[in-house]
Amino acid sequence: MLKKSSIIDNLGKYIFVAMILGIIAGLTMGKHAEIFSPVGDLFMQLIKMVIMPMILFSLIGGAASLGASSSAGKIGVTTFVYYGVTTVIAVIIGLIFGEVFKPGVGIDLSALGSVADAAKYADKGALPGFWDTIIGFVPANPFEALVSGNVLQIIVFSLFLGFAISAMKPEKRDYLLKLFNNLTEATIEIMTIIMCFAPIGVFGLMAGSVGKFGADVLVKILYLLGLYIAVLLIHNFVVLGGSVAMFSKCTSYKEFFKHIYKVQLFAFSTASSMATLPLNLRTTTDELHVSKETAAFALPLGATINMNGNAAYYAMAACFFAQMFGIHLSVTQYIAIIFTSTIGAVGQAGVPGPTLLVVAVLMAANIPIDALPILFGVDRIFDMLRTAVNVTGDSACATIVDRLRKE
Repeated sequence: MLKKSSIIDNLGKYIFVAMILGIIAGLTMGKHAEIFSPVGDLFMQLIKMVIMPMILFSLIGGAASLGASSSAGKIGVTTFVYYGVTTVIAVIIGLIFGEVFKPGVGIDLSALGSVADAAKYADKGALPGFWDTIIGFVPANPFEALVSGNVLQIIVFSLFLGFAISAMKPEKRDYLLKLFNNLTEATIEIMTIIMCFAPIGVFGLMAGSVGKFGADVLVKILYLLGLYIAVLLIHNFVVLGGSVAMFSKCTSYKEFFKHIYKVQLFAFSTASSMATLPLNLRTTTDELHVSKETAAFALPLGATINMNGNAAYYAMAACFFAQMFGIHLSVTQYIAIIFTSTIGAVGQAGVPGPTLLVVAVLMAANIPIDALPILFGVDRIFDMLRTAVNVTGDSACATIVDRLRKE
Protein backbone atom coordinates (compact mmCIF):
# COMPACT_ATOMS: atom_id res chain seq x y z
CA MET A 1 0.00 0.00 0.00
CA LEU A 2 1.31 3.44 -0.92
CA LYS A 3 2.34 5.70 1.92
CA LYS A 4 0.91 9.20 2.24
CA SER A 5 4.29 10.86 1.58
CA SER A 6 4.79 8.78 -1.59
CA ILE A 7 1.38 9.79 -2.94
CA ILE A 8 1.92 13.49 -2.20
CA ASP A 9 5.43 13.52 -3.70
CA ASN A 10 4.15 11.95 -6.95
CA LEU A 11 0.78 13.68 -6.93
CA GLY A 12 1.33 15.40 -10.27
CA LYS A 13 1.92 12.10 -12.07
CA TYR A 14 -1.08 10.41 -10.46
CA ILE A 15 -3.35 13.34 -11.28
CA PHE A 16 -2.21 13.41 -14.90
CA VAL A 17 -2.89 9.67 -15.32
CA ALA A 18 -6.28 10.08 -13.61
CA MET A 19 -7.19 12.93 -15.97
CA ILE A 20 -6.34 10.87 -19.06
CA LEU A 21 -8.28 7.85 -17.79
CA GLY A 22 -11.24 10.10 -16.92
CA ILE A 23 -11.29 11.60 -20.42
CA ILE A 24 -11.12 8.14 -22.01
CA ALA A 25 -13.94 6.89 -19.77
CA GLY A 26 -16.08 9.94 -20.58
CA LEU A 27 -15.60 9.61 -24.34
CA THR A 28 -16.16 5.86 -24.48
CA MET A 29 -19.07 5.64 -22.04
CA GLY A 30 -20.82 8.87 -22.99
CA LYS A 31 -23.51 9.98 -20.56
CA HIS A 32 -23.16 6.69 -18.71
CA ALA A 33 -19.84 8.03 -17.39
CA GLU A 34 -21.84 10.35 -15.13
CA ILE A 35 -22.01 7.42 -12.70
CA PHE A 36 -18.50 8.49 -11.65
CA SER A 37 -19.61 12.07 -10.89
CA PRO A 38 -20.57 11.35 -7.25
CA VAL A 39 -16.97 10.27 -6.57
CA GLY A 40 -15.71 13.62 -7.83
CA ASP A 41 -18.47 15.48 -6.00
CA LEU A 42 -17.53 13.76 -2.71
CA PHE A 43 -13.90 14.72 -3.22
CA MET A 44 -14.87 18.36 -3.81
CA GLN A 45 -17.15 18.31 -0.77
CA LEU A 46 -14.28 17.12 1.44
CA ILE A 47 -12.17 19.99 0.18
CA LYS A 48 -14.92 22.55 0.75
CA MET A 49 -15.29 21.26 4.31
CA VAL A 50 -11.91 22.63 5.33
CA ILE A 51 -11.35 25.51 2.88
CA MET A 52 -13.13 28.24 4.86
CA PRO A 53 -11.38 27.50 8.19
CA MET A 54 -8.06 27.34 6.33
CA ILE A 55 -8.58 30.76 4.74
CA LEU A 56 -9.62 32.26 8.07
CA PHE A 57 -6.70 30.86 10.09
CA SER A 58 -3.99 31.32 7.46
CA LEU A 59 -4.93 34.91 6.62
CA ILE A 60 -5.16 35.93 10.27
CA GLY A 61 -1.76 34.39 10.96
CA GLY A 62 -0.23 35.81 7.80
CA ALA A 63 -1.58 39.33 8.40
CA ALA A 64 -0.46 39.22 12.05
CA SER A 65 3.06 38.18 11.04
CA LEU A 66 3.35 40.75 8.28
CA GLY A 67 1.74 43.48 10.38
CA ALA A 68 4.44 43.10 12.99
CA SER A 69 7.14 43.84 10.39
CA SER A 70 8.15 47.22 9.05
CA SER A 71 7.61 46.06 5.47
CA ALA A 72 3.91 45.15 5.89
CA GLY A 73 2.66 48.19 3.97
CA LYS A 74 4.96 47.60 1.04
CA ILE A 75 4.09 43.91 0.87
CA GLY A 76 0.35 44.56 0.96
CA VAL A 77 0.50 47.27 -1.70
CA THR A 78 2.79 45.18 -3.92
CA THR A 79 0.43 42.19 -3.71
CA PHE A 80 -2.65 44.19 -4.72
CA VAL A 81 -0.79 46.11 -7.45
CA TYR A 82 0.60 42.89 -8.96
CA TYR A 83 -2.80 41.23 -9.06
CA GLY A 84 -4.43 44.35 -10.53
CA VAL A 85 -1.81 44.99 -13.23
CA THR A 86 -1.63 41.36 -14.41
CA THR A 87 -5.45 41.21 -14.59
CA VAL A 88 -5.62 44.30 -16.81
CA ILE A 89 -2.87 42.87 -19.04
CA ALA A 90 -4.83 39.63 -19.38
CA VAL A 91 -7.95 41.56 -20.47
CA ILE A 92 -5.99 43.53 -23.09
CA ILE A 93 -4.38 40.37 -24.53
CA GLY A 94 -7.83 38.74 -24.70
CA LEU A 95 -9.26 41.76 -26.54
CA ILE A 96 -6.39 41.85 -29.03
CA PHE A 97 -6.78 38.18 -29.91
CA GLY A 98 -10.55 38.51 -30.09
CA GLU A 99 -10.38 41.43 -32.50
CA VAL A 100 -7.50 40.18 -34.65
CA PHE A 101 -8.68 36.58 -35.14
CA LYS A 102 -12.45 37.24 -34.89
CA PRO A 103 -13.74 33.91 -33.50
CA GLY A 104 -17.41 34.99 -33.64
CA VAL A 105 -17.57 35.94 -37.33
CA GLY A 106 -19.66 33.69 -39.59
CA ILE A 107 -21.45 31.73 -36.88
CA ASP A 108 -24.96 30.55 -37.77
CA LEU A 109 -27.06 31.18 -34.66
CA SER A 110 -29.85 28.89 -35.85
CA ALA A 111 -27.43 25.94 -35.93
CA LEU A 112 -26.40 26.38 -32.33
CA GLY A 113 -29.79 26.07 -30.67
CA SER A 114 -30.26 26.19 -26.91
CA VAL A 115 -30.49 29.98 -26.80
CA ALA A 116 -33.99 30.25 -25.41
CA ASP A 117 -32.85 30.02 -21.82
CA ALA A 118 -30.64 33.11 -22.00
CA ALA A 119 -33.27 35.32 -20.34
CA LYS A 120 -32.92 33.51 -17.03
CA TYR A 121 -29.31 34.70 -16.79
CA ALA A 122 -30.06 38.35 -17.48
CA ASP A 123 -30.88 39.28 -13.89
CA LYS A 124 -27.59 37.81 -12.68
CA GLY A 125 -25.36 40.13 -14.62
CA ALA A 126 -25.89 43.46 -12.92
CA LEU A 127 -22.79 44.86 -11.26
CA PRO A 128 -23.35 46.79 -8.04
CA GLY A 129 -22.29 50.43 -7.79
CA PHE A 130 -18.87 51.45 -6.48
CA TRP A 131 -19.97 52.11 -2.90
CA ASP A 132 -22.27 49.08 -2.86
CA THR A 133 -19.27 46.98 -3.85
CA ILE A 134 -17.03 48.47 -1.15
CA ILE A 135 -19.70 48.11 1.56
CA GLY A 136 -20.37 44.55 0.42
CA PHE A 137 -16.76 43.62 1.22
CA VAL A 138 -17.30 44.38 4.93
CA PRO A 139 -19.23 41.74 6.90
CA ALA A 140 -21.96 42.98 9.22
CA ASN A 141 -21.63 39.63 10.98
CA PRO A 142 -18.28 37.79 10.45
CA PHE A 143 -19.77 34.51 11.71
CA GLU A 144 -22.59 34.75 9.18
CA ALA A 145 -20.02 35.38 6.43
CA LEU A 146 -18.09 32.31 7.55
CA VAL A 147 -21.19 30.11 7.61
CA SER A 148 -22.47 31.35 4.25
CA GLY A 149 -19.03 31.06 2.66
CA ASN A 150 -18.70 34.72 1.66
CA VAL A 151 -14.99 34.55 0.91
CA LEU A 152 -14.41 38.27 0.30
CA GLN A 153 -15.97 39.20 3.64
CA ILE A 154 -13.99 36.49 5.41
CA ILE A 155 -10.81 37.89 3.93
CA VAL A 156 -11.62 41.44 5.04
CA PHE A 157 -12.38 40.32 8.60
CA SER A 158 -9.27 38.11 8.72
CA LEU A 159 -7.04 40.97 7.61
CA PHE A 160 -8.51 43.34 10.19
CA LEU A 161 -8.12 40.78 12.97
CA GLY A 162 -4.63 39.80 11.88
CA PHE A 163 -3.34 43.36 11.75
CA ALA A 164 -5.05 44.09 15.08
CA ILE A 165 -3.20 41.15 16.64
CA SER A 166 0.08 42.51 15.28
CA ALA A 167 -0.53 45.76 17.20
CA MET A 168 -0.98 44.01 20.56
CA LYS A 169 1.66 43.60 23.28
CA PRO A 170 4.36 41.08 22.30
CA GLU A 171 3.33 38.35 24.77
CA LYS A 172 -0.34 38.44 23.71
CA ARG A 173 0.55 38.80 20.03
CA ASP A 174 2.94 35.83 20.11
CA TYR A 175 0.38 33.62 21.86
CA LEU A 176 -2.38 34.36 19.33
CA LEU A 177 0.03 34.14 16.40
CA LYS A 178 1.18 30.71 17.53
CA LEU A 179 -2.45 29.63 18.02
CA PHE A 180 -3.56 30.61 14.51
CA ASN A 181 -0.40 29.21 12.90
CA ASN A 182 -1.02 25.88 14.64
CA LEU A 183 -4.65 25.88 13.50
CA THR A 184 -3.45 26.58 9.95
CA GLU A 185 -1.07 23.63 10.12
CA ALA A 186 -3.90 21.43 11.41
CA THR A 187 -6.14 22.33 8.46
CA ILE A 188 -3.25 21.78 6.04
CA GLU A 189 -2.72 18.32 7.55
CA ILE A 190 -6.40 17.53 6.94
CA MET A 191 -6.04 18.70 3.34
CA THR A 192 -2.89 16.59 2.91
CA ILE A 193 -4.88 13.50 3.86
CA ILE A 194 -7.67 14.47 1.47
CA MET A 195 -5.10 15.01 -1.31
CA CYS A 196 -4.14 11.33 -1.08
CA PHE A 197 -7.51 10.63 -2.70
CA ALA A 198 -7.09 13.37 -5.33
CA PRO A 199 -6.42 11.01 -8.29
CA ILE A 200 -9.68 9.13 -7.59
CA GLY A 201 -11.61 12.39 -7.25
CA VAL A 202 -10.04 13.84 -10.39
CA PHE A 203 -10.98 10.72 -12.37
CA GLY A 204 -14.61 11.10 -11.26
CA LEU A 205 -14.70 14.80 -12.13
CA MET A 206 -13.17 14.36 -15.59
CA ALA A 207 -15.19 11.27 -16.56
CA GLY A 208 -18.45 12.91 -15.45
CA SER A 209 -17.77 16.21 -17.24
CA VAL A 210 -16.65 14.68 -20.54
CA GLY A 211 -19.49 12.14 -20.46
CA LYS A 212 -22.07 14.86 -19.87
CA PHE A 213 -20.98 17.35 -22.52
CA GLY A 214 -19.40 15.02 -25.08
CA ALA A 215 -17.18 16.02 -28.00
CA ASP A 216 -19.83 17.34 -30.43
CA VAL A 217 -20.70 20.45 -28.49
CA LEU A 218 -17.02 21.34 -28.14
CA VAL A 219 -16.57 21.47 -31.91
CA LYS A 220 -18.89 24.47 -32.19
CA ILE A 221 -16.57 26.70 -30.20
CA LEU A 222 -13.26 24.95 -30.93
CA TYR A 223 -11.81 28.03 -32.63
CA LEU A 224 -12.59 30.25 -29.65
CA LEU A 225 -11.16 27.62 -27.33
CA GLY A 226 -7.95 27.44 -29.37
CA LEU A 227 -7.53 31.22 -29.28
CA TYR A 228 -8.22 31.25 -25.56
CA ILE A 229 -5.53 28.64 -24.98
CA ALA A 230 -3.08 30.80 -26.95
CA VAL A 231 -3.95 33.84 -24.79
CA LEU A 232 -3.47 31.84 -21.61
CA LEU A 233 -0.14 30.44 -22.80
CA ILE A 234 1.14 33.95 -23.54
CA HIS A 235 -0.06 35.26 -20.21
CA ASN A 236 1.27 32.24 -18.32
CA PHE A 237 4.76 31.97 -19.84
CA VAL A 238 5.42 35.58 -20.91
CA VAL A 239 3.60 37.83 -18.44
CA LEU A 240 3.62 35.73 -15.26
CA GLY A 241 6.81 33.79 -15.95
CA GLY A 242 8.52 36.97 -17.14
CA SER A 243 7.58 38.80 -13.96
CA VAL A 244 9.13 36.01 -11.89
CA ALA A 245 12.32 36.13 -13.96
CA MET A 246 12.54 39.93 -13.62
CA PHE A 247 11.47 40.56 -10.04
CA SER A 248 12.14 37.39 -8.04
CA LYS A 249 15.74 36.69 -7.06
CA CYS A 250 14.78 33.56 -5.12
CA THR A 251 13.35 31.56 -8.03
CA SER A 252 14.49 31.27 -11.64
CA TYR A 253 12.11 31.03 -14.59
CA LYS A 254 12.98 27.38 -15.16
CA GLU A 255 12.73 26.38 -11.50
CA PHE A 256 9.40 28.16 -11.09
CA PHE A 257 7.65 26.19 -13.84
CA LYS A 258 9.46 22.98 -12.89
CA HIS A 259 7.75 23.00 -9.50
CA ILE A 260 4.47 24.72 -10.28
CA TYR A 261 3.35 22.27 -12.97
CA LYS A 262 1.60 19.89 -10.54
CA VAL A 263 -0.29 22.82 -9.03
CA GLN A 264 -1.41 23.77 -12.54
CA LEU A 265 -2.49 20.19 -13.27
CA PHE A 266 -4.51 19.99 -10.07
CA ALA A 267 -6.11 23.38 -10.76
CA PHE A 268 -6.92 22.28 -14.30
CA SER A 269 -8.59 19.08 -13.13
CA THR A 270 -10.62 20.60 -10.28
CA ALA A 271 -11.31 24.02 -11.88
CA SER A 272 -11.06 25.52 -8.39
CA SER A 273 -8.47 27.97 -7.06
CA MET A 274 -9.74 27.31 -3.56
CA ALA A 275 -9.40 23.55 -3.88
CA THR A 276 -5.86 24.04 -5.22
CA LEU A 277 -4.88 26.37 -2.39
CA PRO A 278 -3.46 23.69 -0.02
CA LEU A 279 -1.27 22.18 -2.74
CA ASN A 280 -0.20 25.65 -3.87
CA LEU A 281 0.74 26.58 -0.29
CA ARG A 282 2.77 23.40 0.09
CA THR A 283 4.56 23.77 -3.26
CA THR A 284 5.27 27.50 -2.89
CA THR A 285 6.76 27.15 0.59
CA ASP A 286 8.53 23.77 0.34
CA GLU A 287 9.76 23.83 -3.26
CA LEU A 288 9.89 27.52 -4.26
CA HIS A 289 11.18 28.43 -0.77
CA VAL A 290 8.75 31.26 -0.15
CA SER A 291 8.31 32.07 3.55
CA LYS A 292 5.17 30.70 5.19
CA GLU A 293 4.14 34.21 6.30
CA THR A 294 4.21 35.57 2.75
CA ALA A 295 2.50 32.51 1.26
CA ALA A 296 -0.23 32.59 3.93
CA PHE A 297 -0.98 36.19 2.97
CA ALA A 298 -0.60 36.24 -0.82
CA LEU A 299 -2.01 32.83 -1.84
CA PRO A 300 -5.42 32.85 -0.06
CA LEU A 301 -5.89 36.44 -1.20
CA GLY A 302 -4.96 35.53 -4.76
CA ALA A 303 -7.25 32.49 -4.77
CA THR A 304 -10.15 34.92 -4.35
CA ILE A 305 -9.25 38.15 -6.15
CA ASN A 306 -6.58 37.13 -8.67
CA MET A 307 -8.50 35.81 -11.66
CA ASN A 308 -6.36 36.66 -14.70
CA GLY A 309 -7.74 33.76 -16.72
CA ASN A 310 -11.33 34.80 -15.95
CA ALA A 311 -10.66 38.38 -17.02
CA ALA A 312 -9.22 37.27 -20.36
CA TYR A 313 -12.22 34.98 -20.84
CA TYR A 314 -14.69 37.83 -20.23
CA ALA A 315 -12.94 39.98 -22.84
CA MET A 316 -12.84 37.23 -25.46
CA ALA A 317 -16.46 36.27 -24.81
CA ALA A 318 -17.47 39.91 -25.34
CA CYS A 319 -15.66 39.99 -28.69
CA PHE A 320 -17.10 36.59 -29.63
CA PHE A 321 -20.72 37.61 -29.10
CA ALA A 322 -20.28 41.11 -30.56
CA GLN A 323 -18.96 39.54 -33.76
CA MET A 324 -21.69 36.90 -33.72
CA PHE A 325 -24.34 39.65 -33.78
CA GLY A 326 -22.39 41.89 -36.17
CA ILE A 327 -21.69 44.64 -33.60
CA HIS A 328 -18.67 46.89 -34.14
CA LEU A 329 -17.34 47.84 -30.72
CA SER A 330 -16.57 51.48 -29.99
CA VAL A 331 -13.82 52.89 -27.75
CA THR A 332 -16.38 53.39 -24.99
CA GLN A 333 -17.43 49.75 -25.23
CA TYR A 334 -13.81 48.61 -25.07
CA ILE A 335 -13.30 50.67 -21.91
CA ALA A 336 -16.47 49.17 -20.44
CA ILE A 337 -15.21 45.67 -21.23
CA ILE A 338 -11.80 46.32 -19.63
CA PHE A 339 -13.32 47.83 -16.50
CA THR A 340 -16.06 45.29 -15.93
CA SER A 341 -13.76 42.35 -16.79
CA THR A 342 -11.24 43.52 -14.20
CA ILE A 343 -13.80 44.22 -11.48
CA GLY A 344 -15.79 41.11 -12.33
CA ALA A 345 -12.68 38.95 -12.08
CA VAL A 346 -12.05 40.27 -8.55
CA GLY A 347 -15.57 39.30 -7.53
CA GLN A 348 -15.48 35.83 -9.08
CA ALA A 349 -15.23 33.19 -6.35
CA GLY A 350 -12.38 30.70 -6.68
CA VAL A 351 -14.68 27.71 -7.12
CA PRO A 352 -15.86 25.90 -10.25
CA GLY A 353 -19.11 26.88 -11.91
CA PRO A 354 -20.55 28.97 -14.75
CA THR A 355 -19.01 32.42 -14.92
CA LEU A 356 -22.23 34.38 -14.72
CA LEU A 357 -20.26 37.60 -14.34
CA VAL A 358 -19.59 37.47 -18.08
CA VAL A 359 -23.19 38.67 -18.35
CA ALA A 360 -22.17 41.89 -16.61
CA VAL A 361 -19.42 42.48 -19.16
CA LEU A 362 -21.80 41.96 -22.09
CA MET A 363 -24.47 44.20 -20.58
CA ALA A 364 -21.95 46.95 -19.80
CA ALA A 365 -20.88 46.98 -23.45
CA ASN A 366 -24.49 46.71 -24.75
CA ILE A 367 -23.88 43.30 -26.34
CA PRO A 368 -26.85 40.88 -26.60
CA ILE A 369 -26.76 37.90 -24.26
CA ASP A 370 -29.20 35.75 -26.26
CA ALA A 371 -26.66 33.08 -27.21
CA LEU A 372 -24.78 32.99 -23.92
CA PRO A 373 -25.89 29.46 -22.94
CA ILE A 374 -23.76 27.96 -25.71
CA LEU A 375 -20.71 28.87 -23.64
CA PHE A 376 -22.27 27.84 -20.36
CA GLY A 377 -22.67 24.35 -21.77
CA VAL A 378 -18.89 23.91 -22.03
CA ASP A 379 -17.88 26.37 -19.33
CA ARG A 380 -16.17 23.58 -17.40
CA ILE A 381 -13.51 23.27 -20.13
CA PHE A 382 -12.77 27.01 -20.08
CA ASP A 383 -12.93 26.97 -16.28
CA MET A 384 -10.23 24.32 -16.01
CA LEU A 385 -7.93 26.23 -18.36
CA ARG A 386 -8.28 29.63 -16.70
CA THR A 387 -7.93 28.22 -13.19
CA ALA A 388 -4.52 26.76 -14.05
CA VAL A 389 -3.34 30.26 -15.01
CA ASN A 390 -5.00 31.89 -11.99
CA VAL A 391 -3.10 29.76 -9.48
CA THR A 392 0.16 30.34 -11.38
CA GLY A 393 -0.33 34.07 -10.89
CA ASP A 394 -0.92 33.53 -7.16
CA SER A 395 2.36 31.68 -6.76
CA ALA A 396 4.27 34.13 -8.99
CA CYS A 397 3.07 37.00 -6.83
CA ALA A 398 4.15 35.20 -3.65
CA THR A 399 7.69 34.69 -4.96
CA ILE A 400 8.01 38.36 -5.90
CA VAL A 401 6.47 39.68 -2.68
CA ASP A 402 8.71 37.39 -0.63
CA ARG A 403 11.77 39.01 -2.16
CA LEU A 404 10.60 42.39 -0.87
CA ARG A 405 9.87 40.94 2.54
CA LYS A 406 13.35 39.40 2.85
CA GLU A 407 15.00 42.61 1.67
